[in-house]
Amino acid sequence: MRVHVADHPLINHKLTYLRDKNTDSPTFRRLAEELVTLLAYEATREVRVEPKPIETPLCATTGIKLADPKPVIVPILRAGLGMLEGMVRLLPSAEVGFLGMVRDEETLEVTTYANRLPKSLTGRQCFLVDPMLATGHSLVMAIDYLLQLGADDITAVCLLAAPEGIEHVKQRYEGRGLSVKLVVGAVDDQLNEQGYIVPGLGDAGDRLYGVV
Repeated sequence: MRVHVADHPLINHKLTYLRDKNTDSPTFRRLAEELVTLLAYEATREVRVEPKPIETPLCATTGIKLADPKPVIVPILRAGLGMLEGMVRLLPSAEVGFLGMVRDEETLEVTTYANRLPKSLTGRQCFLVDPMLATGHSLVMAIDYLLQLGADDITAVCLLAAPEGIEHVKQRYEGRGLSVKLVVGAVDDQLNEQGYIVPGLGDAGDRLYGVV
Protein backbone atom coordinates (compact mmCIF):
# COMPACT_ATOMS: atom_id res chain seq x y z
CA MET A 1 0.00 0.00 0.00
CA ARG A 2 1.72 3.15 -1.24
CA VAL A 3 0.57 6.72 -0.66
CA HIS A 4 1.85 9.57 -2.81
CA VAL A 5 1.04 13.16 -1.90
CA ALA A 6 1.58 15.21 -5.07
CA ASP A 7 3.07 18.30 -3.42
CA HIS A 8 3.47 20.82 -6.26
CA PRO A 9 2.91 24.61 -6.35
CA LEU A 10 0.36 24.36 -9.19
CA ILE A 11 -1.59 21.67 -7.35
CA ASN A 12 -1.64 23.72 -4.16
CA HIS A 13 -2.65 26.82 -6.13
CA LYS A 14 -5.64 25.08 -7.69
CA LEU A 15 -6.62 23.48 -4.37
CA THR A 16 -6.73 26.91 -2.77
CA TYR A 17 -9.44 28.05 -5.20
CA LEU A 18 -11.30 24.74 -4.92
CA ARG A 19 -11.45 25.23 -1.16
CA ASP A 20 -12.74 28.79 -1.42
CA LYS A 21 -16.50 28.79 -0.72
CA ASN A 22 -16.91 31.70 -3.15
CA THR A 23 -15.71 29.66 -6.16
CA ASP A 24 -18.72 29.01 -8.40
CA SER A 25 -19.59 25.61 -9.88
CA PRO A 26 -18.31 26.23 -13.44
CA THR A 27 -14.94 27.40 -12.10
CA PHE A 28 -14.88 24.54 -9.59
CA ARG A 29 -15.44 22.00 -12.39
CA ARG A 30 -12.69 23.50 -14.54
CA LEU A 31 -10.19 23.59 -11.68
CA ALA A 32 -11.02 20.02 -10.64
CA GLU A 33 -10.45 18.82 -14.19
CA GLU A 34 -7.12 20.64 -14.42
CA LEU A 35 -6.03 19.33 -11.04
CA VAL A 36 -6.87 15.74 -11.94
CA THR A 37 -4.72 15.97 -15.07
CA LEU A 38 -1.78 16.99 -12.87
CA LEU A 39 -2.45 14.15 -10.44
CA ALA A 40 -2.84 11.72 -13.33
CA TYR A 41 0.81 12.21 -14.28
CA GLU A 42 1.79 10.77 -10.89
CA ALA A 43 -0.93 8.12 -10.90
CA THR A 44 0.13 6.76 -14.30
CA ARG A 45 3.86 6.72 -13.62
CA GLU A 46 3.79 2.89 -13.60
CA VAL A 47 1.20 2.38 -16.33
CA ARG A 48 2.01 -0.75 -18.33
CA VAL A 49 3.62 -0.25 -21.72
CA GLU A 50 4.99 -2.40 -24.54
CA PRO A 51 7.45 -1.75 -27.41
CA LYS A 52 6.18 -0.21 -30.64
CA PRO A 53 8.38 -0.15 -33.78
CA ILE A 54 7.98 3.08 -35.76
CA GLU A 55 9.56 4.98 -38.64
CA THR A 56 10.68 8.54 -37.98
CA PRO A 57 11.44 10.86 -40.94
CA LEU A 58 15.08 9.79 -40.51
CA CYS A 59 15.19 6.13 -39.49
CA ALA A 60 13.50 3.16 -37.87
CA THR A 61 13.33 3.12 -34.09
CA THR A 62 11.32 1.61 -31.25
CA GLY A 63 9.07 3.57 -28.96
CA ILE A 64 6.44 2.45 -26.47
CA LYS A 65 2.66 2.32 -26.34
CA LEU A 66 0.14 1.44 -23.66
CA ALA A 67 0.04 -2.32 -23.23
CA ASP A 68 -3.00 -4.51 -23.77
CA PRO A 69 -5.38 -5.04 -22.11
CA LYS A 70 -6.19 -1.35 -21.86
CA PRO A 71 -6.37 0.30 -18.44
CA VAL A 72 -9.78 1.06 -16.94
CA ILE A 73 -10.80 4.36 -15.35
CA VAL A 74 -13.57 4.03 -12.76
CA PRO A 75 -15.15 7.21 -11.37
CA ILE A 76 -17.20 6.77 -8.21
CA LEU A 77 -20.50 8.53 -8.89
CA ARG A 78 -21.53 11.21 -8.68
CA ALA A 79 -18.61 13.41 -7.67
CA GLY A 80 -16.07 11.21 -9.48
CA LEU A 81 -17.57 12.31 -12.80
CA GLY A 82 -15.96 15.69 -12.25
CA MET A 83 -12.55 13.98 -12.40
CA LEU A 84 -13.19 11.75 -15.40
CA GLU A 85 -12.32 14.19 -18.19
CA GLY A 86 -8.97 15.03 -16.61
CA MET A 87 -8.04 11.34 -16.51
CA VAL A 88 -9.33 10.57 -20.02
CA ARG A 89 -7.33 13.49 -21.43
CA LEU A 90 -4.14 11.78 -20.28
CA LEU A 91 -5.32 8.22 -21.05
CA PRO A 92 -7.56 8.62 -24.13
CA SER A 93 -7.34 4.93 -25.04
CA ALA A 94 -8.47 3.74 -21.59
CA GLU A 95 -11.89 2.20 -21.10
CA VAL A 96 -14.30 3.70 -18.57
CA GLY A 97 -16.49 1.97 -16.02
CA PHE A 98 -18.76 3.43 -13.33
CA LEU A 99 -19.59 2.71 -9.71
CA GLY A 100 -22.42 4.58 -8.00
CA MET A 101 -22.05 4.85 -4.23
CA VAL A 102 -23.88 6.89 -1.63
CA ARG A 103 -23.08 7.57 2.02
CA ASP A 104 -25.77 7.84 4.70
CA GLU A 105 -25.10 11.21 6.31
CA GLU A 106 -26.17 9.95 9.75
CA THR A 107 -24.61 6.48 9.97
CA LEU A 108 -21.80 7.16 7.43
CA GLU A 109 -22.54 3.71 5.97
CA VAL A 110 -21.96 3.31 2.23
CA THR A 111 -24.19 1.50 -0.25
CA THR A 112 -23.77 0.80 -3.97
CA TYR A 113 -26.63 1.84 -6.26
CA ALA A 114 -25.06 1.58 -9.75
CA ASN A 115 -22.48 -0.60 -11.45
CA ARG A 116 -21.26 -0.42 -15.03
CA LEU A 117 -18.08 -2.48 -15.23
CA PRO A 118 -16.74 -5.34 -17.35
CA LYS A 119 -17.55 -8.83 -16.07
CA SER A 120 -13.83 -9.46 -15.70
CA LEU A 121 -10.94 -7.12 -14.90
CA THR A 122 -8.33 -9.86 -14.89
CA GLY A 123 -4.93 -8.43 -15.77
CA ARG A 124 -6.30 -4.88 -16.00
CA GLN A 125 -4.79 -1.83 -14.35
CA CYS A 126 -7.57 0.21 -12.77
CA PHE A 127 -7.67 3.89 -11.82
CA LEU A 128 -10.38 4.74 -9.28
CA VAL A 129 -11.25 8.44 -9.12
CA ASP A 130 -13.14 10.12 -6.29
CA PRO A 131 -12.55 13.70 -5.11
CA MET A 132 -12.59 13.04 -1.36
CA LEU A 133 -11.07 10.26 0.74
CA ALA A 134 -12.88 10.91 4.01
CA THR A 135 -13.69 7.85 6.14
CA GLY A 136 -12.34 5.54 3.43
CA HIS A 137 -15.37 3.21 3.48
CA SER A 138 -16.53 3.89 -0.09
CA LEU A 139 -13.00 3.62 -1.47
CA VAL A 140 -12.44 0.28 0.30
CA MET A 141 -15.76 -1.03 -1.03
CA ALA A 142 -14.81 0.04 -4.55
CA ILE A 143 -11.31 -1.47 -4.35
CA ASP A 144 -12.70 -4.74 -2.95
CA TYR A 145 -15.17 -4.93 -5.81
CA LEU A 146 -12.49 -4.39 -8.46
CA LEU A 147 -10.31 -7.03 -6.81
CA GLN A 148 -13.20 -9.49 -6.90
CA LEU A 149 -13.48 -8.89 -10.66
CA GLY A 150 -9.82 -9.81 -11.11
CA ALA A 151 -8.03 -6.43 -11.11
CA ASP A 152 -4.44 -6.85 -9.95
CA ASP A 153 -3.19 -3.25 -9.96
CA ILE A 154 -5.37 -0.47 -8.55
CA THR A 155 -4.52 3.21 -8.14
CA ALA A 156 -6.95 5.54 -6.39
CA VAL A 157 -6.76 9.24 -7.29
CA CYS A 158 -8.28 11.76 -4.87
CA LEU A 159 -8.12 15.53 -4.65
CA LEU A 160 -8.07 15.53 -0.84
CA ALA A 161 -7.67 12.92 1.87
CA ALA A 162 -8.15 12.78 5.63
CA PRO A 163 -5.61 10.92 7.79
CA GLU A 164 -8.42 8.68 9.08
CA GLY A 165 -9.35 7.62 5.56
CA ILE A 166 -5.77 6.86 4.59
CA GLU A 167 -5.33 4.78 7.73
CA HIS A 168 -8.53 2.85 7.04
CA VAL A 169 -7.35 1.96 3.52
CA LYS A 170 -3.88 1.06 4.80
CA GLN A 171 -5.26 -1.30 7.44
CA ARG A 172 -7.36 -3.02 4.82
CA TYR A 173 -4.62 -3.72 2.24
CA GLU A 174 -1.20 -3.37 3.81
CA GLY A 175 0.70 -6.64 4.02
CA ARG A 176 -1.67 -8.55 1.72
CA GLY A 177 0.65 -8.57 -1.29
CA LEU A 178 -1.76 -6.46 -3.37
CA SER A 179 -0.78 -3.64 -5.69
CA VAL A 180 -2.93 -0.83 -4.27
CA LYS A 181 -1.73 2.76 -4.52
CA LEU A 182 -3.16 6.11 -3.48
CA VAL A 183 -2.35 9.45 -5.15
CA VAL A 184 -3.75 12.59 -3.48
CA GLY A 185 -3.40 16.32 -3.93
CA ALA A 186 -3.17 17.00 -0.19
CA VAL A 187 -3.74 15.40 3.21
CA ASP A 188 -5.88 17.59 5.46
CA ASP A 189 -6.13 17.79 9.24
CA GLN A 190 -9.00 15.53 10.25
CA LEU A 191 -12.64 14.51 9.88
CA ASN A 192 -15.38 16.35 11.75
CA GLU A 193 -18.31 14.65 13.50
CA GLN A 194 -20.28 14.56 10.25
CA GLY A 195 -17.45 12.75 8.44
CA TYR A 196 -16.38 15.77 6.37
CA ILE A 197 -12.73 16.56 5.73
CA VAL A 198 -11.45 19.65 7.59
CA PRO A 199 -10.49 22.19 6.31
CA GLY A 200 -11.59 20.40 3.13
CA LEU A 201 -13.71 21.99 0.43
CA GLY A 202 -17.24 20.96 1.41
CA ASP A 203 -19.35 18.43 -0.47
CA ALA A 204 -17.54 17.92 -3.79
CA GLY A 205 -20.64 16.64 -5.58
CA ASP A 206 -22.72 19.64 -4.56
CA ARG A 207 -19.98 22.05 -5.53
CA LEU A 208 -19.52 20.39 -8.91
CA TYR A 209 -23.18 19.99 -9.86
CA GLY A 210 -25.29 21.86 -7.32
CA VAL A 211 -27.44 20.61 -4.46
CA VAL A 212 -29.93 17.88 -5.45
